[in-house]
Amino acid sequence: MTLFFPSHGRTGTAVTSTVMVMTTSASVPTEDAISRGDSVTDRLVDANERYAAAFTDPGMDARPVLRVAVVACMDARIDLHAALGLELGDCHTVRNAGGVVTDDVIRSLTISQRKLGTRSVVLIHHTGCGLEAITEDFRTDLEMEVGQRPAWAVEAFRDVDQDVRQSMQRVRTSPFLLHTDDVRGFVFDVKTGLLREIDPA
Repeated sequence: MTLFFPSHGRTGTAVTSTVMVMTTSASVPTEDAISRGDSVTDRLVDANERYAAAFTDPGMDARPVLRVAVVACMDARIDLHAALGLELGDCHTVRNAGGVVTDDVIRSLTISQRKLGTRSVVLIHHTGCGLEAITEDFRTDLEMEVGQRPAWAVEAFRDVDQDVRQSMQRVRTSPFLLHTDDVRGFVFDVKTGLLREIDPA
């Protein structure tokens, strides 16, 4: 199979690849880990030790090469770098529940633009998002359970397209962001892997 990967602003290069079903080393417990009763975190730490053993400093600057920040949902089904053909150092990635633009996302984008040189913003929601299945009553339920109402909003939504539009509008109207002319929003289909662009109008 021939794949084309854009890299650091250069023209995509054809790469022949064998496709295999893979899992991360941390996702499959070893017999030793099971016998020791290790936690998931222990397995992650073990995986990091193996990673670090082969690690070499890539010598990169903290500023993203492609000068883009991507805001996306934290959903575990989305391999963001693979889905967008990105490499280490290409972008800033900001992820939260729903991929919604909250005050904290604006904080990250502001630092990304003003201190680290990004210019473009890509917003990505996805099909089958958990935020479509809950409501702001979640905050009330938490208050009843723990005795304190969360200060944050759930940011639940019913129409994923409209929520992408709202997120684009929040970015474009923020007084803190220097660059709001290249802000685009998409819905990622978790069944096909394709992005569908959302018209901001």
